Amino acid sequence: DFWANWCGPCKRFAPIYEKSAQELEPHIRLLKLETDENPTIAASYRIQSIPTLAIFKQGKEFTRQAGAMPQSRFVDWVRANANC
Repeated sequence: DFWANWCGPCKRFAPIYEKSAQELEPHIRLLKLETDENPTIAASYRIQSIPTLAIFKQGKEFTRQAGAMPQSRFVDWVRANANC
């Protein structure tokens, strides 16, 4: 999850993200990156809007989705793209 403290949609998505992380662990690890605190990393992934959700496999970006989504859709999206 590429996000920022000032981002309203990011704040609304945070509890969904946390609940999803509990549901998906230990098979899938969810991580957050605050873009204002890590601008070089955000720029290297060409993050243009937040929240941006990205799935990485073996250290490489596999897919991404801009914008928040409901928990069931988010969990389904992660599982489908992570093949779990």
